[in-house]
Amino acid sequence: MIAVEVKNVVLEADSVVRLVLGRPDEGLLPSFDAGAHIELTLPSGLIRQYSLCRLQADERYYEIAVLKDPASRGGSEEVHGLTIGEHLSISEPRNHFPLVSPTRKALLIAGGIGVTPLLPMAQTLSRYGTPFEFHYCSKSPRHAAFSSALESGRFADKMHFHYSLVPSSGRMDIRAVLADKVSDTELYVCGPAGFITSVLEEAKTLGWSESRLHREFFSAPIDESADLTDSAFTVKISSTGDEFVVAEDQTISQVLEDNGVFLPVSCEEGVCGTCMTDVLDGIPDHRDVFLTDKEHQEGKLIMACCSRAKTKTLTLDL
Repeated sequence: MIAVEVKNVVLEADSVVRLVLGRPDEGLLPSFDAGAHIELTLPSGLIRQYSLCRLQADERYYEIAVLKDPASRGGSEEVHGLTIGEHLSISEPRNHFPLVSPTRKALLIAGGIGVTPLLPMAQTLSRYGTPFEFHYCSKSPRHAAFSSALESGRFADKMHFHYSLVPSSGRMDIRAVLADKVSDTELYVCGPAGFITSVLEEAKTLGWSESRLHREFFSAPIDESADLTDSAFTVKISSTGDEFVVAEDQTISQVLEDNGVFLPVSCEEGVCGTCMTDVLDGIPDHRDVFLTDKEHQEGKLIMACCSRAKTKTLTLDL
């Protein structure tokens, strides 16, 4: 972990603060590519993941922007209470949501605070001179973090704002935005779970290839139609042969932790990819939103924090 302190706190929009983080000694921080995030350990001990929302203009600093979410489990509320000079710790940047290529035509679609990982993508695409469109959906300009800067910034001509509470703007027409880009564009979408799901479903209906659909969820969508009746099953550790029963009310990651098997976990919702584990035998019952449809069908990976097993035993490459 890297020890940092809060260098600045800026209110970017209603209920959105931007934090500037840096080492206490002003030393350099590791570089990162667009789409990366860090794990932030808060004073309470809570660990939360936040996207790095700007490329580094100065290698001493990182920037994150955090929405105060009424449904938060405590992380965003604590972030909003941080003040300049407070000491925190962060992980090195990790990237589960990268640009496929900075030279491939792109369509960026943000819903609310989902703008954060897409901002560095737009910066990168702009630097390369790559054609792209950036659609930003929010309630209104005062709810849209960075909207003023984006309206007048280097890639202002790429920006399209959709404000649901502004009559002259209105909601984005998803089909119209997607329809003429089916064959030659990479789609990157981030925002509320339902928003992402709507965009992806429309893209698939229009014939977009799964390989060109890239998304990052901040929380898992609720599938009210799914049958989530849970049954106990066994996980087998390939390196030792140890077997552990996962009860109906337990997750794989909980059982592994209880039995001293280390597996990093963060979101506990199947969103972030931290606990992704190879499956050597058995059929996973996927409950995550991190893996693609193809990866779900292949059954070679599992998110141990939320997914379960369709077979009596699941052998993990641990």
